[in-house]
Amino acid sequence: MASGKATLCGLAVHCFWLLGFVLLMEVSARPANHSSPRERAANREEKDLLPPDHLNGVKLEMDGHLNKDFHQEVFLGKDVGGFDEDAEPRRSRRKLMVIFSKVDVNTDRRISAKEMQRWIMEKTAEHFQEAVKENKMHFRAVDPDGDGHVSWDEYKVKFLASKGHNEKEVADAIRNREELKVDEETQEVLENLKDRWYQADNPPADLLLTEDEFLSFLHPEHSRGMLKFMVKEIVRDLDQDGDKQLSLPEFISLPVGTVENQQGQDMDDSWVRDRKKEFEELIDSNHDGIVTMEELETYMDPMNEYNALNEAKQMIAIADENQNHHLEPEEILKYSEFFTGSKLMDYARNVHEEF
Repeated sequence: MASGKATLCGLAVHCFWLLGFVLLMEVSARPANHSSPRERAANREEKDLLPPDHLNGVKLEMDGHLNKDFHQEVFLGKDVGGFDEDAEPRRSRRKLMVIFSKVDVNTDRRISAKEMQRWIMEKTAEHFQEAVKENKMHFRAVDPDGDGHVSWDEYKVKFLASKGHNEKEVADAIRNREELKVDEETQEVLENLKDRWYQADNPPADLLLTEDEFLSFLHPEHSRGMLKFMVKEIVRDLDQDGDKQLSLPEFISLPVGTVENQQGQDMDDSWVRDRKKEFEELIDSNHDGIVTMEELETYMDPMNEYNALNEAKQMIAIADENQNHHLEPEEILKYSEFFTGSKLMDYARNVHEEF
């Protein structure tokens, strides 16, 4: 996880936020046509050993950014890939209506907030199941002897190998307690990962992660203990006065030391307006102008039913042109880009001015 160096960027549509930097690097491997399926699978496993910067199905990222793809993720689920820029518009419309029929449980041709809430919870659970599936593959990559436990040193060897270092040389250096020759950025990443490793190590702490603990390490949004750790990290990054809570100015300002602050660039007015709206209406539950760690944890909890209902109401309000607090098929199609993100779904959009 990056600390206060994450970059916050502007955007115009409510709750759509741009991710910060990407840390993953490709694993050096032979050309695909010269490697076996098993070797290619191993390469994919090792390439993804770094915990993802982007957390699927949650509203707030590990660096304090709001997930710009959240609405699409919790509406489309596994179908999100079917609405990319190459998708044929007519086919996309049909798929969108198939999803509409699944959300519309009582088949009255209208989607209520309760129906959307149920769907959001279902898609969020789907993201978790996918994380568990991927975790099994990644755990095999760092537990080659299959003893069901992985030490920090074993993980570090595989991680540095995925960054282009010679695996045997790294392993020998760690075994002989020699200093590793890594660049400053990689060293900072390792230090942050080690903190997360210790946090994922459930009592009794033995510095060895089981498969379940490794899941908490890779996907902290699905672990209560790791969720608390994420909250502490985010507050630490954004908290400028050291009171361990966030004021509105702290939440909407760029962290000290970011490129934008150093260069004196102005933030987009719409970005400030939207982040202010998120703070006041969704995160600050008691509306006292301060976000505590408890409030932030509640907001970040992907399985919080109240948050899901709140999100459902927001999603409906975006496209609810007739103001009946439901979504009809015509409204879904007209505002399809909001639900799918597809730039080819070029239907007329009369987005409410406040968004």
